Amino acid sequence: MVSQFPQQLDTMRFQTPTGQAALIRRLGLAMDPQRFPPEFFQREDDTNDAEFFTMPRLVVHIDDGAIVAVGRLFQQLIPEDAEVLDLMSSWRTHWPEEHPRRRIVGLGMNATEMADNPQLNEYLLKDINADPSLPFEDASFDAVVITVSVQYLTQPVIVFSEVSRILRPGGVFIVTFSNRCFPTKAVRVWRSSNDEDHVELVSSYMQHAGGFNGVRGGIANPDMAPPGDPLFAVFAYKETDPEGRER
Repeated sequence: MVSQFPQQLDTMRFQTPTGQAALIRRLGLAMDPQRFPPEFFQREDDTNDAEFFTMPRLVVHIDDGAIVAVGRLFQQLIPEDAEVLDLMSSWRTHWPEEHPRRRIVGLGMNATEMADNPQLNEYLLKDINADPSLPFEDASFDAVVITVSVQYLTQPVIVFSEVSRILRPGGVFIVTFSNRCFPTKAVRVWRSSNDEDHVELVSSYMQHAGGFNGVRGGIANPDMAPPGDPLFAVFAYKETDPEGRER
């Protein structure tokens, strides 16, 4: 029987991250505080991502408890009747069926996986490491989610800036991840850091991208992990000006 995530999200669990400077100190690196060094995003396997992801992987990459935690986050942070982009999408979105939505659009690398995802209303193929622009108009979505895939981004700040552009004012951006990855495709900074560092790293991507406020991060399922897979989350909201308009 699958353990149930607490019905209400304990926001005290999600803290305002200390930022990139603390992360850099822990990793023992020196860098320009205005940008990430290119070596952060080197990978053991820098061959074409399209080739690596050609073979469909019709499996989930986290256990049932972590999947429940993803769904609870979506239910509690994304309003009903939302238009949602599942960025870096694949075989499953982990959307809670009891939570009404208007539509979910998938953008990912494998057509077979997304065609078999029952929660996607439509999907697009794109390698956002090769071209980090997102093929959507400004203010197209109420929410954007990246689920257990952020560790593969080689241009994350540009991608996150694009997420800010396509979010509607007040829209939410939710990035979740665990302690698993394809190590040869994960970027160097991810492989060189621990779970706490990963929360700081993703938070720093949001801060450098701009256009977000209220960045929070932490573990979403402390009642399940260990022994189950940990589920970490970083989320933030599209900025609005004092009169509620997009900035």
